[in-house]
Amino acid sequence: MLRPLQEIFDPAVYPDLLVGLDSPDDAAVWRLNDRQALIVTTDFFTPVVDDAYDYGSIAAANALSDVYAMGADPILALNVAAMPPDLPADLLSEIFRGGAEKVREAGAVLAGGHTVQDKEPKYGLVAVGLADPNALLTKRAARPQDVLVLTKPLGTGVITTALKREAAEAAHVAEAVGWMRQLNAMASRLARQAGVRAATDVTGYSLLGHGCELAEASGVGLRLHLKSIPFMSSARHYAHGGFFPGGSADNRLFFSDRVHFAPGIDEYDQMLLFDAQTSGGLLVCLPPSARAPFLSEARQVGQPVWEIGEVVEGSGVEVVNGLFGGAG
Repeated sequence: MLRPLQEIFDPAVYPDLLVGLDSPDDAAVWRLNDRQALIVTTDFFTPVVDDAYDYGSIAAANALSDVYAMGADPILALNVAAMPPDLPADLLSEIFRGGAEKVREAGAVLAGGHTVQDKEPKYGLVAVGLADPNALLTKRAARPQDVLVLTKPLGTGVITTALKREAAEAAHVAEAVGWMRQLNAMASRLARQAGVRAATDVTGYSLLGHGCELAEASGVGLRLHLKSIPFMSSARHYAHGGFFPGGSADNRLFFSDRVHFAPGIDEYDQMLLFDAQTSGGLLVCLPPSARAPFLSEARQVGQPVWEIGEVVEGSGVEVVNGLFGGAG
């Protein structure tokens, strides 16, 4: 669908467009000068939780995540919303308040937006950030021997789907909401401080889908160690109940030819790795020189990180049934 647009906008005509339609990265990048680049993205979706304020907060955090995934700091946001005309005004206000307060938490400003009528609520942001064009985080910079770290556990897809089917426990929903509302600001900042150049965020295409994009863009392979990958406490429970969103099946259909599972990894764990996430963490590629300072600083500031694998020669993603850096 995007091919006609690529033919209209020849990258050679726009030398300051550093990241555009020809790249799988998380946001567009426009160079302002030698020291500053604009990072621009947009994202919006239908409600994933029942609480209006939480929905707005999660949608905003999810949109801002693309800015952080590129190594930028958010500066500006615009609301993008489609709302039923009969939606109570207090619910609409709470959605917008949740988004606005998340933008403020990110250190940015909400400066307007656009709303239309639609049968089903949809909310998100246009998010703009600033970055050093010489220190971007992209999917094209992973190199063999990099260590892969993840900054949030997986499971939001199955948990929110269980919620939609009225089968989720309140405590499990609260855990997922807590992670989805969390900004990726600190993880992004630590990556930049450590000299990292390759990262992406884990959202709708799943850990494996975004991993495949990163591997292909960088011309490398990824090896993930299942027992080191973090999952929310109830993720496997809802996986065994079959509460996968449609996007998870789509991810498996589209990316499975680039993924190899070791024998013994069951169907449920495979699908959890294809599970479509909302406002997930960053998948960061740590070069050998960056590993120690990144992990040390993360411990000091309380940023959760899990070492889940490594970048290797080759292509695609291999999932092995063991711990990273150890046996079993």
